[in-house]
Amino acid sequence: MKKQTKTNSWDLGWGFESFGFKKSVLRGIKEAGFSEPSPIQKEAIPLILDGLDIIAQAQTGTGKTAAFGLPLINNLKNDGSIEVLIVTPTRELAMQVSDEIFKLGKYNRVKTVSLFGGQPIRRQIELLEKKPQVIIATPGRLLDHLRNERLKNFYPSVVVLDESDEMLDMGFLDDIEEIFTYLSSDRQTLLFSATMPTPIKHLAQKILSNPKLIKITQDDTTNQDISQRYYIINEQEREDAIVRLIDSEMPQKAIIFTRMKKEADILSERLLSRGFKAGALHGDMEQRERVKSIKAFKDSTIDILVATDIAARGLDISGVSHVFNFHIPLNPESYVHRIGRTGRAGKKGVAITLATPLEFKELRRIKENTKASIELYEIPSIQDTMDKKDSNILDKILKHAISDDALRVYEQIRGNADITQLVCKLLSMVLQDSKVLGPNKIGLNKKDLNALQFQLDDERKHKKSSRTSNIRDKRDKNRPKNKFHSKGNLKNKDSKNSPKGSKKDSNKKSTKRKK
Repeated sequence: MKKQTKTNSWDLGWGFESFGFKKSVLRGIKEAGFSEPSPIQKEAIPLILDGLDIIAQAQTGTGKTAAFGLPLINNLKNDGSIEVLIVTPTRELAMQVSDEIFKLGKYNRVKTVSLFGGQPIRRQIELLEKKPQVIIATPGRLLDHLRNERLKNFYPSVVVLDESDEMLDMGFLDDIEEIFTYLSSDRQTLLFSATMPTPIKHLAQKILSNPKLIKITQDDTTNQDISQRYYIINEQEREDAIVRLIDSEMPQKAIIFTRMKKEADILSERLLSRGFKAGALHGDMEQRERVKSIKAFKDSTIDILVATDIAARGLDISGVSHVFNFHIPLNPESYVHRIGRTGRAGKKGVAITLATPLEFKELRRIKENTKASIELYEIPSIQDTMDKKDSNILDKILKHAISDDALRVYEQIRGNADITQLVCKLLSMVLQDSKVLGPNKIGLNKKDLNALQFQLDDERKHKKSSRTSNIRDKRDKNRPKNKFHSKGNLKNKDSKNSPKGSKKDSNKKSTKRKK
């Protein structure tokens, strides 16, 4: 009889049932619309269920919240204590995680409380008195509660750090280390991050115990489902360029990233004045206004969100078809996080970056660091954009179903109007709001772009050649001289400069040596 080998059921691709979840958890999963676990969920869930510490590196939009949320909900004891602490970098992400945990744990009677700045402390204390099992908090407000001893009997058995690299970028690393001084050492710690910079590795060494490493990334640190492009423009053309690209791309939902809060407000207002449904999101807005903007974007009341990096961090909004970088991101990590807002849950997305000729080198650095395939494009002309919009409108018309109301109206007018005129009038109504504004030519054309690329490549080769030459010169200068080699050189030098009769003298010297 053959000995049966033990096989982990989650490796068989059977879906969420293979993890051994409670029926109430599976019911929540089904209602949330999940069918098959994502790669990060397949790897992380069994380890978390076993009570192990983990470091999980995966891009945003890969199902990380459910990866830690589902096993934590399944393992809740419901003993009246705070069992789970989840720390997030922003209030928006805290609210998002809270909503998702609440939905997934709907049939497990999971209570969640979010703690972040901008809310009255008294209100938060009242919510804590209702004995939630899960707290989701931002570092600043959590630390404030801990320092002032407002969290009574606070011994969570599981601590999750979500979007750890973003907390590093926002300067929360010292706060995180201080938070852990208030926590029990007898705990399970889960660290999730899209990138793994050195400070995060050092933090992991301090707060985790024999962690299991999960890495769901490819050589290309950006999502393969995202088409990445860049356009070279002049500084004064940014606004015209973004409008033309929105006209040309016709995004279902788009996030435009700006560097400054004021810039987000100005661009949002400009887009509104041009007829786009746009809204702003940045740190200077009141919490109520920020929530309102996010809700409007989720509900498609607006379809363009102009946001700063910090305000948009951790946003998980489905259906974002395009991400625009109004300015080039400050570093490769920021680029990865920005474009991670699109191409989520297996859907395709487009990431577009605007850069000036002076910023071209920075863009190249991002390409090299992320190993991303970012293609160079030329901003379309007015005619090209109009052709694309016309084609899109015609396609929509041809695919649109004919309603009973349309047939009823057609019967009323078909004897009173010429069909050609009728079609032209209807098209005029449809096209009246689809004008393409701005200058015809925006940015560098392909010829200029190729010349710029050639120039930069040539400069790069020259610098590399000069650097190699300098290294060789230094090496030769520091190399010890060979004495015999030097004498030989002197001898040859003398023989070259000696007059023609000197051969006789040379023979005399040779005879003397023989004697």
